[in-house]
Amino acid sequence: MNQFNTNNLLWEEIIPGGNHWSGLIRRGTALRISDMEGGANLSALFYNPENKLERYNMPDTLKAQHTAFLTTGNVCYSDMGRVMCSIINDKVGWHDTICGITDAGMIEAKYGKATFQTHRNAMHRNGKDGLLVELAKYGLSKRDLVANVNFFSKVIPDEAGSLSFVEANSKAGDFVDVRFDMNVLLVLSTAPHPLDSITNYQPAAVKLSAWHIGLAEADDVCRLSCIQNGRGFINTERYYL
Repeated sequence: MNQFNTNNLLWEEIIPGGNHWSGLIRRGTALRISDMEGGANLSALFYNPENKLERYNMPDTLKAQHTAFLTTGNVCYSDMGRVMCSIINDKVGWHDTICGITDAGMIEAKYGKATFQTHRNAMHRNGKDGLLVELAKYGLSKRDLVANVNFFSKVIPDEAGSLSFVEANSKAGDFVDVRFDMNVLLVLSTAPHPLDSITNYQPAAVKLSAWHIGLAEADDVCRLSCIQNGRGFINTERYYL
């Protein structure tokens, strides 16, 4: 496997806290996603750029791997049963899959109102609007919003089923390496997590570092983590034959 190092970078980009980003990540590319300040939340959506009706499917991803969160060895499935991307290295250990994104009402109720007209780039942004701005660039809209992954965030249930946010799940310098097993339209937001317990608006920046890693080999940790993942990789490989 072509491991990450500073000599094989394709590109790097920093997404400031509260902002959004999108781009095409090609099959065989990996991203190191780094929490630059600690306490980051990166909401992510994945689409097949050749057929954008195919996109990340949270229920299939979780039930196929018998998990409620993502870490090393887990993959993200599309609604066609293909592996869109894989977590090959993770210094955080838990990435939320169930809590979704903030909207404008949630941000205003929690942090107060701060608009571009009054605060310029220090305005309070929310995850939903940020993702919709990026989706519109590719002819997608709110009907194309699906359940997302929240990288760096951890939420746990109590015995009554209530969810609580775990502070300091991710620290400055923590990262997760994600390999893309399909060509993927990646859509991102660094707005706060919906259950973030911090009472002042201070979302953290995230750095993306891309490099060419190649495809999953026979002994790949994600391919071998469960039987269903082996089938998922076969589906993906046949798609590109």
